[in-house]
Amino acid sequence: MHLNLERLLAIRHRYLPLLNRMETLFNEMNRAYEAVAVQYGFVCNGCADNCCLTRFYHHTLLEYLYLVEGMCTLEPGIRQSINKQALTVSTGMADADRRGEALRIMCPLNRNERCILYPYRPMICRLHGIPHELQRPGGNLIKNPGCNAFFDQCRERGKTDYIRFDRTPFYRQMATLEQELRRETGYSDKIRLTIAHMLVTITDNAYEIN
Repeated sequence: MHLNLERLLAIRHRYLPLLNRMETLFNEMNRAYEAVAVQYGFVCNGCADNCCLTRFYHHTLLEYLYLVEGMCTLEPGIRQSINKQALTVSTGMADADRRGEALRIMCPLNRNERCILYPYRPMICRLHGIPHELQRPGGNLIKNPGCNAFFDQCRERGKTDYIRFDRTPFYRQMATLEQELRRETGYSDKIRLTIAHMLVTITDNAYEIN
């Protein structure tokens, strides 16, 4: 089954309650992240290792549909500009892949070093930066030391001792909501999309349906 946005939007009234629940979960993520970041004294204000330059893949229909909701809040001219940039980014990534090259390219939602759809950003964009741990389904515990900006800031302040930040409960709750959404929509395909890839699937017709 292909990602048919028009078909999904036709049953938007059925999945909106799930997006509202995800919004509540996102707010919980924001509060938990901020509480730990404050303890470290870490502030994300953009850097040379900007995560908006990193090619993150997103895997849930929830995040895709939530991004569509965000795009619908923008003026048509801004949407067109974003879609054009998303196509440029997607094409650039595809060309780099064919050449076997790594490519760091700015997310099409980034405007003047800020995300134009910040309230609608996907989960990884909310949780990236500070050290964290994640319990994998098989039982393995994965620990990540955080981004380079975090290390540089906190090393200067002498605050590099790990403060526990467990992503596992958030991932599990997202997985539960995603399963409910898949049942509601009948969508069963796997998703592996960058934000740019998501954006190029959104057409003017989608905004009219919404």
